[in-house]
Order: sequence, then structure tokens, then C-alpha cells
Amino acid sequence: MEIIVDENSCTGCSLCKNVCMYDAIEIKKGKAIINDNCVFCGACIDICKFKSIEIKGLKEVKKDLSAYKGVCVYLETSEGIILEVGYELLSTGRVLADKLGVPLIALMTGSKLNDNLSEVFNYSPDKIVIINNPIFSERFDDIHAKAIVQAINKYKPEIFIAGATMFGRTLIPKVAAIIKTGLTADCTALSIDDKEKILLQTRPTFGGNILATIITKNSRPQMATVRPHVMEKKRNLNITGENYKDNENKVEYLNIDITKFKTKYKLLGIDKDTSEKINLTDYDVIVSGGRGLGSGDKFSLLKELADLLGGIVGASRAAVDSNWISYPHQVGQTGKTVNPKIYIACGISGAIQHLAGMQTSDIIIAINKDPEAPIFKIANYGIVGDLLEIIPKLINKIKSGKSII
Repeated sequence: MEIIVDENSCTGCSLCKNVCMYDAIEIKKGKAIINDNCVFCGACIDICKFKSIEIKGLKEVKKDLSAYKGVCVYLETSEGIILEVGYELLSTGRVLADKLGVPLIALMTGSKLNDNLSEVFNYSPDKIVIINNPIFSERFDDIHAKAIVQAINKYKPEIFIAGATMFGRTLIPKVAAIIKTGLTADCTALSIDDKEKILLQTRPTFGGNILATIITKNSRPQMATVRPHVMEKKRNLNITGENYKDNENKVEYLNIDITKFKTKYKLLGIDKDTSEKINLTDYDVIVSGGRGLGSGDKFSLLKELADLLGGIVGASRAAVDSNWISYPHQVGQTGKTVNPKIYIACGISGAIQHLAGMQTSDIIIAINKDPEAPIFKIANYGIVGDLLEIIPKLINKIKSGKSII
């Protein structure tokens, strides 16, 4: 992009200079001059009374992208075990590939990977590409990135997706930088544009207040990382008992020259996390509390309900920021993304940041005093009222063995 000042209409009035937050505008010889500090925010264009400033885009260079076909899903492993997000993405990848009429490839890099293949086939990949070597036993992003790039260069997928895990968030940007393509991180939805047949990549932006849909028109592959537990995991019900030996023809091993895979990292040791161990994603029922609880001691009420339902307590960011409960319980954009069978939101208004972390739950029950709370728009069941009156009644009903309906 470039920003241009029309010297014929510019009067040097300084309005643009006064609104510029980046010291990018100077007034010289009665005219506005824009320097390299400009970030193209457009504030100067909006304020200019004489329409003297214009942003012009770069010329779009058409590229031949016909060589790229297929959808590739990266299956991240930890100690040889495929993470659940990989199966979620295979399910989504199957939908994308079918929509485009192209094959679905599962890509794995690591060590001792063969033990997981039977389960992978239950999600209907057309091919599994494996880069299996002891040098990948540690999750060093620099060498794993080189391996993924090698696979992308060989198979040329038009779409490449991976989990937005702690490792994925450092690994996949390196891959995108090497092959010089775009990357949309932390997506919560993926789909195919019916007309253009390109990937629509949706993610929260501006602090989670807006959902933006991003496209990659002129680079391949179209790359995205996806938050764990926002996509539904769907096994192919027509496949039963398939195993590795039945599908050997679908498995390809990609050989590498290990001399070209030297890492810049050195593992000095492993320190185990001794902080509170809570994995919200392991539970089918989550009872979450927000600012509407009023104080931290009210979480004991939620815990009693969660225990009776065989669930766990979650929380909104507001409750965590108020020190009412610890961070491992936080659900939302800056916490955990969950997909339980039942999510009970107690005193949570439903800010988009929180919805991004739980809106794919099977059943959402909302309890809130405010009938206009946004949480009710996505809730399957809504109860308007004081949660400090409603929850004890629910607890008593459950304890009595009577139906709560």
C-alpha cells in the first residue's frame, strides 16, 4: 500500500497532523508530508476536509496456483500420542475436502508414530504422510517446521490446518514464513466460499469484540491454526475395525536427510508444572461462574452443583481477574476452549470473549438476572432470576432424586 497527498488540494491546515498518533505527518512549505512512521490507519483521511489524502493498494499480481490441490491436516503429537485437536481437524478437513472435491492428507512428524494409525483411519483421510525419525522426539519447532515445509513442497496442498496449541502457535508461523504464505491464527470456524472456492478463516479480533473472516487469495497453501475443542470430532461411522495393515497403501513415509535438520535448541532439562492441575476439557459438565456471583465465596455453591453432576467448575475472565478463582478454571478467548455436553453459565453476561470459548457446547444453560444478557442468545435453556436462589433449588432437586424439570 501507499499513501498519497494531493499537493493541489492540500492547504497545510494541520488537521491531519493533529490527529496522527504515530508522528507520521509533517507540514512543510504549506503541504502535508507523510513519512515512514505511517501505519495506514486512515485517521488523516477521515479528518481531511479537502479530500487530499488517499491510500492506494498495491497492484495484485496474479499467480498460477493450479498445482495446489488437497487439504492437509497436521496431527500434532506429544510423546507419540496424537492430540485430540488433530482428530477434530481431520473431521473438519474431511468436510472442506469434500466440498472442494479434493483429497484429505494427514501429516505427522515425530518419533514412534505407527501406533496411532488405526485411530487416524477412522476419520477418513485419503493419505497419511509420516516423517518418522528419532530427531523429532523432542518438540523443537525449528526442525519440525523444516519437515513440514518439505512435505508441503512435495504434496502442494491448497489448504493446510493445524491446532492452535502452545506448540502449534510457535511452529506453524515458522512454516508460513519459510514458504511465504499467509497464516490466520486462532480460528474458531473454517468453511469454503461457494463462489471463489477459497478457504474462509474466521477468528475473533479487536480483543474478541469482532469476528473477522480472512481469506488468502493469492498465496498457497491457505494456512490456519484452529483452537482446540471448537470443531466437532466426527468419526466415520461406516468404518469399523480398520487397522494399519488394511491401509498400508494409504501410508507414505517421507525420507529426510538428517544432516539438514540440526536444531538450534538444546534441551537442558524438564521442569514439571506443580501448579493447580485442572483440565476443563476432560469433563462433560461445566458449571461456570461470572461477575454476577458477586464474590469468590459463592463458587462453593457452583462446586456443589458441579460435583453432583459429575462436572467441574469453570469461570469467566472477570471472575478470575477479581481473584475469586484461579486461572486454570478460566473459559474463553484468553482461557480454555471447551466443548462439554452441558455448560451451565451462572451470572455470566456473555461477552464475545467468553462465548468464543464455550459456544460449541452441546447444551448451554444460562442463569442470569438480566433478561437482555447476550448469553441468552446462544443458550438452549435460559433462566431469568437470582442464581443464589435458583442454584440451591437445583441442588435440592438433584439430591432428592426428583426431576429438575
